[in-house]
Formats: sequence, C-alpha cells, structure tokens
Amino acid sequence: MGGGMETNKNKFIEDWSSARKNLEHNFHWSRRNLALVGLFGIALPIFVYKGIVCEFVILSPLISVSESTYLIFLNGNILISIS
Repeated sequence: MGGGMETNKNKFIEDWSSARKNLEHNFHWSRRNLALVGLFGIALPIFVYKGIVCEFVILSPLISVSESTYLIFLNGNILISIS
C-alpha cells in the first residue's frame, strides 16, 4: 500500500554528512586554524566586551549612576537597582 516511496540520495549531502561525522578524526591544527580561533574565539569577544564597557562608562555620567551601581531596565523603566 505504501510502495513507490523510494528516494534518491544526493551524493553531495552524503559526502558532507560523512565528513561532519568524522570531523574529530580528520581535524588537524594548522596556522590558519590557530589564527581563526585566536581571532574569533579570543580577540573578537575581548573587543566586543571592551566596547560595551567603554560605552557604559561614557554614558554613566549622563544617567548619573556610579560605576558600582547596576540597573536593570525594561522598556525605559528601572526594575532593580543594586548598589
């Protein structure tokens, strides 16, 4: 009753799936891989963090908040103020 439902396998998808399953066996560290890990795993998060902290320090006098006070905002309203 459910016959005629055969599928044709896509060679490229099967190759990609096989390579993905065996990634931990085929991976090797190279200069390029180390550079990518250093750039996107270490440098980029540090620069994003420094930019966010710098923006908070610049804006803190405008909202008259000391650096040791933390505010949680929701739609412009202060929900929690922790000193």
